[in-house]
Amino acid sequence: MVLQDFAGLCRIVFMELCKLLFEPESKTIKFKRDLSSLEPILKTIVAFANTAGGTLVIGKSAEGKIVGVKDVLKDEESLVNAIADTIYPFILPEVEIITVEGKSLLVVRVAHWKGPFYIKREGIPRGVYIRLGSSSRPAGPEFVAELQRLVTNVSYDQQPLTDLSCNDLETGSFHNKEKLQSLGLLVRAMGRLVPTVGSIILFGKNKERERLVPDARVSCARFLGNTKANILDRYEVEGPILNAIEQVPKFIARNTRLSSQFGEIKRKDIPEYPMPAIREALINALVHADYSITGSHIQIAIFDDRLEIQNPGMFPFGFTFEDLKAGISRVRNRVIARTFHSLQYMEEWGSGYKRIMETCHSEGYPEPKWEEIGTSIRVTFYPYLQVCNGFTLKEEPAQEEIMDREVEILALFKKEESLPFREIAKRLKFTVSERTLRYTLSNLKRKGFLISRGKGRAIVLKKIK
Repeated sequence: MVLQDFAGLCRIVFMELCKLLFEPESKTIKFKRDLSSLEPILKTIVAFANTAGGTLVIGKSAEGKIVGVKDVLKDEESLVNAIADTIYPFILPEVEIITVEGKSLLVVRVAHWKGPFYIKREGIPRGVYIRLGSSSRPAGPEFVAELQRLVTNVSYDQQPLTDLSCNDLETGSFHNKEKLQSLGLLVRAMGRLVPTVGSIILFGKNKERERLVPDARVSCARFLGNTKANILDRYEVEGPILNAIEQVPKFIARNTRLSSQFGEIKRKDIPEYPMPAIREALINALVHADYSITGSHIQIAIFDDRLEIQNPGMFPFGFTFEDLKAGISRVRNRVIARTFHSLQYMEEWGSGYKRIMETCHSEGYPEPKWEEIGTSIRVTFYPYLQVCNGFTLKEEPAQEEIMDREVEILALFKKEESLPFREIAKRLKFTVSERTLRYTLSNLKRKGFLISRGKGRAIVLKKIK
């Protein structure tokens, strides 16, 4: 019985390996024709160990053809010796020999471990490699530092800032120092309580926050069309990142459409995008962004055909997209995560992906797409479908959906009143560029809400319905 179970397990493992052969190269899969060039192979093994583990197959060409390894036992010994002689700390991957289509292949399984692992002769930091997409790249100082923090079990936002004091924070309702300590916003260092990086990101006064974590910010933009060639509207969230939870949805509301769905009894207004899911994705971005990366910050981009939320930072080392889908939680910023949880912005750990998908499914929106792009994570949402659950969105031109910004402009007009362009710009409560205002007024004319006379800045507009 035991032998039968073992044989069955071997068959399952073999089938999994065969299935892997037909997968494309990725963050966790790499194919090499042979061992003629050992250096890139060893760098791949280092990168797998540092990032999220992976499988290397020797005997399959870049074109996808299984060519096999001629002297597989000799090559196995050569590879194992090279790994021992070249990589530090010592790493012991699983090396297997399998036969496919009558040809022998070497399969090297590398687990993720706390390193950082590196090529001995290159040392740290030059010899440290990580996986970016399907390639192995030098880690760079920020990622080397993160790998080293894994060993000490201290996240970036837990680090104390000994040159600061409690006076550099504006903690709002958090007045109790014991509470601040329990969340990790304050820690004891050099005999006194000092702020952590996380507390400056969340509650730091502008001067210190901009000096220490200048990229802990959120930018929003609405683009014309489906590229970033022309900007219609932009907004920089002011103050700490917590402000984004309230300010970003307002920006999205004024730059997206609201449609009407008609049933038998009453009308239902439907946003262009699933706002509860977007709020969840925004909170995930704020909590899981890698604020140690310089020159990159959280970005919200709205196009005609999609909405993107992008944050700096790959998936945490040792974490994959499959883990995300499975509801496994890996917290990059412990102080920020605890504080968001305490403020009830977050519910169960690891449940964000599930709630986003369930919201989109239940409300009739297309599934969003998650991507790891270089050193960033991007979530892309798509607009509501034109027909949903048997009800058709109203399409009469006179009742075409309009944006919040257009609603505010129409509200400026009193009955039978005509307004010059300059007066409209002056009366608006929100700041908008002249180009964006002209585009919005042109849309209102096209939709039949306004008529005009004159040209350029001398144009005069009148509301007709």
